[in-house]
Amino acid sequence: MSAPLSLSADELLGIIRAEFEQVPDQRADNASLDLADALMSGYALFALKDPSLLAFDERRTTDRNLHTIFKIGQVPSDTQMRTLLDEVNPADLRPVYRRLHRALAARGQLRPYVFLAGSYLVSLDGTGYFSSKKVHCPACQQKVNAKTGEITDYHQLLGGVIIHPDWPQVIPLMPEPILRLDGEAKNDCERNAAKRFLDQLANDYPERVFTITEDALSPNAPHIREILKHGYHFILGVKAGDHAHLFEQVAQARQAGRTTESEVREGQTVHRFSFIHGLALNQSNPDLWVNFIEYWEIQPGQTQHFSWVTDFAVTTANVLTLMRGGRARWKVENETFNTLKNQGYHFEHNFGHGQQNLSVVFAVLMMLAFLVDQIQQLGDALFQAALSKTKRRCRLWEKVRALFTTLDFQSMAEVLQAIAYGYTVTITIRTPG
Repeated sequence: MSAPLSLSADELLGIIRAEFEQVPDQRADNASLDLADALMSGYALFALKDPSLLAFDERRTTDRNLHTIFKIGQVPSDTQMRTLLDEVNPADLRPVYRRLHRALAARGQLRPYVFLAGSYLVSLDGTGYFSSKKVHCPACQQKVNAKTGEITDYHQLLGGVIIHPDWPQVIPLMPEPILRLDGEAKNDCERNAAKRFLDQLANDYPERVFTITEDALSPNAPHIREILKHGYHFILGVKAGDHAHLFEQVAQARQAGRTTESEVREGQTVHRFSFIHGLALNQSNPDLWVNFIEYWEIQPGQTQHFSWVTDFAVTTANVLTLMRGGRARWKVENETFNTLKNQGYHFEHNFGHGQQNLSVVFAVLMMLAFLVDQIQQLGDALFQAALSKTKRRCRLWEKVRALFTTLDFQSMAEVLQAIAYGYTVTITIRTPG
């Protein structure tokens, strides 16, 4: 019998538990609490979308579903969880992401995400998820108020998601924390984190080719060289104000008639393109050549304008696809960060900061829960049915939490089935004698 095309919630939980059991535990052999239980509890916190660690702690001694569904032997208290997870190296959680992605590929669910030249489109961007004027750790970045001298400590991460213009679901990759050692300027911080991200991406998935798409802050020579070093492609936004020399070359080429102009009509929308090959990215790096695409989306009463540089050879046959890939960059913000912040994941809530790694570990576990949800939304018919019944993701999370609190289940499939198709409760009344 062939393997099913989708991964169920319970299969995904089994993979996660198995990988958590491989995370190194530096404590003494006689430690009373199992590290895998602590990690699974942290994951359950975000899988259930509890609004705080206190809310999760309230179900610790009464919710038997934590044991049966999440396979947690002993659920740690909120203090114990913070203490244990603070000592976990976030890099040790990378294998669980890799395992889930390989499981997706084995089921054929990554095939629809193939972009150009057999590559997978990855959108990168940075975001903040913690800020405080009182709480800090050695890895915190700092902002100093120029007028008052007040210091704000904060955490950021560089998020990367596999995307496709045709699909609403994104497939998160292991995020890369942006640390104090990365510098103070936004460009420097994200650039250094991006170098680590690309190195790890190549190490984790040596068999795959990726196309990196980012905003107009990213097209600098060191970053592009890092992308090309790994044999990857790029579609990077550019703006005239940031790349004056590049746009001067474009203007000269257009005046000399060396640009290619084309249009594609879709209903009332006109896609107008102008592109040219072999321009120097800037005066400081005359040997770094890029291809340039300028695009206008023209609709009745409205025109939008975008520009990108790419290493792909641009033709009238593929320029529409390249444009759609460049515009899909927004999925890392709209379908990822905005979802985490506004649709029940509580991304910017401080679940615990710790003194070593806790804040980063919680962010990685939350992104892992988001990855599992996206995998289910992509291919699990039962999850799709439950989401269709509740209409909105926030409402689905509410239903799951309510059922976890009131009824006992043997699997997540039973929970989703109850939401999608209803359930009955049998009450047995015993009389004296």
